Amino acid sequence: MTTVISVRFRNGTKTYYFDPRDLTVSTGDDVIVETAQGPEFARCVRGNHQVEDTQVVSPLRGVLRLATENDRNTDAYNRTREKEAFDVCQKKIAAHQLDMKLVRVECSFDGSKILFFFTADGRVDFRELVKDLAGILRSRIELRQIGVRDEAKLLGGLGVCGRPFCCAQYMDDFVPVSIKMAKTQNLSLNPTKISGTCGRLMCCLNYEQTAYEDALKRLPKNDSFVLTPDGPGNVTDVNVLRESVRVKLDERQEPPRCYHNCEVCVLRNGKGSREGIAVPAKRPERYVAPQKEPFDSDFSDLTDFSGVSDPAPQEPAPVDKGGERSRRRRGGRNRKPSGAQPRPDAAEEQKAVPPAEKSGDGGHRRHRGGKQDAVENTPRPASANESAPKNRAFRARRRHRGGGDKPKNEA
Repeated sequence: MTTVISVRFRNGTKTYYFDPRDLTVSTGDDVIVETAQGPEFARCVRGNHQVEDTQVVSPLRGVLRLATENDRNTDAYNRTREKEAFDVCQKKIAAHQLDMKLVRVECSFDGSKILFFFTADGRVDFRELVKDLAGILRSRIELRQIGVRDEAKLLGGLGVCGRPFCCAQYMDDFVPVSIKMAKTQNLSLNPTKISGTCGRLMCCLNYEQTAYEDALKRLPKNDSFVLTPDGPGNVTDVNVLRESVRVKLDERQEPPRCYHNCEVCVLRNGKGSREGIAVPAKRPERYVAPQKEPFDSDFSDLTDFSGVSDPAPQEPAPVDKGGERSRRRRGGRNRKPSGAQPRPDAAEEQKAVPPAEKSGDGGHRRHRGGKQDAVENTPRPASANESAPKNRAFRARRRHRGGGDKPKNEA
């Protein structure tokens, strides 16, 4: 067993082991460690602990010291230099017209070297770029080409699931992902659905691959000849997650039925001929799903509310309709609002009014709303000249209400 501490550089995800020597380092402490590129500023993610000797890569480098306030100020100054170097490199790339994308800049703790990470489709001749950067920044310049997956890990972001990238959050190394995993898990082979932000296959395809491979060993393949409790048939579909299959029965002309894996007996796994296959007389038993046990608990410690009576239901308060605006019924203008009490002398007034004649112009006229207007019941005068003013007024009123003929033009 070897005593080590686990540290991370620049908020990365990969942890490295270092020898604490005589120091006692706690989780979250900043330390200065010795690396192949010189002293570096790192953060401890796990204090002194022991690991197997096989997990340690020799030679195991040690911790120089715990970080001081001066070391933290130096690290902050290096972060400022990185931003300036990023802007300078972007301008020089545009000036030299290089087909490359700058991703990140890292400055060593002692400031002697600046490392530039970039992506490109092919090889890039950046010798002139290195000369210009070295003359401006006055440091050792190193350009390193990385892939699109490394770019996503350095920049970070959110995936299609809404969570941060796995590679930028906790994955130490990239795992190989192939299109065969998507086929095994019966996923859509549409590249836009199974690809991550980096444009490569999503790393999460590898998470459940082992479970799918283990389940497929127990399940029959498509077009397999199986025996079910309802008779023999062929498998048309396999549900790996539920471990069930859909079988098209030979004896019944109906849609395929769904059976659990333990309900089928595989007579031939995969495609092939049925010749020479003997169908057993005994059929498999049906699968009975296990029932959950009822919740059994001792309720003796609960408070007894048997002596407490329920509160009497309260009647709703009456609604005062006096202030509401009454609506008029569709009809005559003499109708009363709904809910209003009839006057006692209304019947007498209706008896006192003589019924109007229904012949001639003095009869009742019905128009919009169905209300009727009674016109003065007077006999039609013999002379048209004497009755002209009255007839003109009547016709004008009738035309205004939408009934009768238009008045004739008079000379």
